[in-house]
Amino acid sequence: MWDTAVTFLPASDNKKLEKKRGPGKVGIVVGLVILAAVLALIIGLLVWHFHFRKDLKLQKIYTGTLRITNQAFVDAYENPDSTEFKQLASQVMDQLKSMYSESPELSKYYVGSRVQAFSEGSVIAYYESEFAVPVGQDKAVDRAVSSLDETYSTKVRRVQQGPLVFDHVVSSGNTFGWIISLKHINLLFSVCPASMKFAEHARSSAEEIIKSPGFPDQPYTPNTFVQWELRGDPGHMLKLTFDTFNLEENCANDFVRVYDSLVAMDKHLMADTLCGQLPANTMVTVNSNQVSVVFKSDSSQVDRGFSATYEVFDPSDPCPDQFQCNNKRCINPSLRCDGWNDCGDSTDERNCKCDASMIQCRNGICKPMFWRCDGVNDCGDDTDELNCGCKVGEFKCSNDQCVSEKLKCDGNRDCKDGSDEDGCTRDICKVSTFACNNGKCITKQNPMCDGQDDCGDNSDESSCDCGKKAYTKSRIVGGQEADMGEFPWQVSLHIKNTAHVCGASIISDRWLVTAAHCVQDDAKVKYGQPGTWEAYLGLHRQIEKQQATKRFLKQIIPHKNYNSYTYDNDIALMELDSPVTFNETIRPICLPSATDVFPAGETVTITGWGATREGAPVLQKANVRIINSTVCDELMNGQITSRMTCAGVLTGGVDACQGDSGGPMSYFSNDRMFLAGVVSWGDGCARRNKPGIYTNVPKFRAWIKEKTGV
Repeated sequence: MWDTAVTFLPASDNKKLEKKRGPGKVGIVVGLVILAAVLALIIGLLVWHFHFRKDLKLQKIYTGTLRITNQAFVDAYENPDSTEFKQLASQVMDQLKSMYSESPELSKYYVGSRVQAFSEGSVIAYYESEFAVPVGQDKAVDRAVSSLDETYSTKVRRVQQGPLVFDHVVSSGNTFGWIISLKHINLLFSVCPASMKFAEHARSSAEEIIKSPGFPDQPYTPNTFVQWELRGDPGHMLKLTFDTFNLEENCANDFVRVYDSLVAMDKHLMADTLCGQLPANTMVTVNSNQVSVVFKSDSSQVDRGFSATYEVFDPSDPCPDQFQCNNKRCINPSLRCDGWNDCGDSTDERNCKCDASMIQCRNGICKPMFWRCDGVNDCGDDTDELNCGCKVGEFKCSNDQCVSEKLKCDGNRDCKDGSDEDGCTRDICKVSTFACNNGKCITKQNPMCDGQDDCGDNSDESSCDCGKKAYTKSRIVGGQEADMGEFPWQVSLHIKNTAHVCGASIISDRWLVTAAHCVQDDAKVKYGQPGTWEAYLGLHRQIEKQQATKRFLKQIIPHKNYNSYTYDNDIALMELDSPVTFNETIRPICLPSATDVFPAGETVTITGWGATREGAPVLQKANVRIINSTVCDELMNGQITSRMTCAGVLTGGVDACQGDSGGPMSYFSNDRMFLAGVVSWGDGCARRNKPGIYTNVPKFRAWIKEKTGV
């Protein structure tokens, strides 16, 4: 019965009130397809897990030694290509196979063995054995190998197998391990695309070299594995010295390992795994006549590489005719008590009696005389900075520095603290002061490009797009190679169609600064003629001239007051025949202002293509220190003028680097490099105890501006 009081609202769309249909045939089909796909995926995974996964193997390589007691060692066993080596190696591999066949865990996974080397005692065989082990069974194989060692070594029993009698079988943990497919097993030891092995026998009194692939002309290659087997005569020991060492910082990627054995076994690993950078002349002494050196790189970043020398010595006389340091290093006796830490542990500088050319420090150390009174405590006890009073005719600065009386009130801050210019009255800007565009005179030390508007019109901060390198990685070590683009203002000057002669510095897109003595004519060559020269910019290695930018010269301007006898005013300008475009490897160095001072004790950098021990024509660099001008003048017998700067090496061992005549002496200030000097005379890299002499560029700032507009 219906309630007549209830009113039903009419539907606006009758279709919306119809009962929805259930899934049709299309929906059922789609669902079945999805279900079938899921089932197929599950079945595929199960099949792979229970059938195909068994084809995945872990390739394990073990290294080991085996002593053969019924054989005597002969020299032919050192040569892997000799008939004797091959015959004995074949017998050893047969017996290793026989040994592994006795173990159920090893026989079914054994792939093969290789004999690496033989050595004395009676004959020791160094071998590597490979196993293809199913995933999950590797621990069992490790235990089986250890058990094998105990069977043949711990019991120390003599075993007769075939023609050989042997005992003392020792295996390492697996050297390499990686998953492979059973259908694609790698050949034994094909770990890296570039694998190399070298065997050498070092003779007494002979120093040999090993180095990474490509060194020193190019970085080592990625994915490289190199092993050197080094041995000496019985009763001798081996010493390995890394002269240069630069690898990637991460030891997990690139490394060198040294073993006191002919095979790379962990129990014979010497010291730590080596990577990154090592100090020059890092030494490893091995208490054995056998060494294995392993170098490995991965596919990531590479670096410059390494070079090492190795030599044998008699333990009863480790340093014949040489001085033995406490760290076992041998050095030339002439290096003792010369003021330089040649040993690395300073034992060559202890208990010394200094000659007249040296400072006798109170602590018993000798130091070169040119470090006296430069404001740096070289002795460690301030002996070299005592009694530094000024002589007659010298002005004493507020910081106790001494300068010539003639330099007072000359508009140049010759004192490091500028006290020689205090209280001076000036009516006009002198040549040696920095003149702002608004007429203001600035006597502030090194005001240009220091990030501060000293002039008030910012003219001291204009033209400061210089002295910076796009290359950011820098390793400043004496006498080492510079990195590509590290000194983009360095120029190599060549006589046309010949080799490098002098260096120069880029100061603009058209102008170079070099030494005047580089452009003086002689009887054979007209060095003063622009057509004689070609300039290479952006050059790093002399053998890669085709990759550098070459320019010819339009004009050469030597300083008119250059003295070829005293080398005074030794500076010249070169104009290029066309401007260059600046890039990452070609950039100008900043010019200092006339007031800029580079005081004694400050560090500067010398660059040039000097000869290296490896003979590589690669740009070199070395840090040197500014020397007190008064001390330097005494050392150089009064030959130093105010237009010269003296500098000496910071540490020993810089003799591998020789800065080029005309090349830059660079000073780092306010995040940029300034041209502090030009290599003039003396030894370019200031060989130990011999200061190098450089043209003082601030003294010629006005002349450079006049001639070039820069």
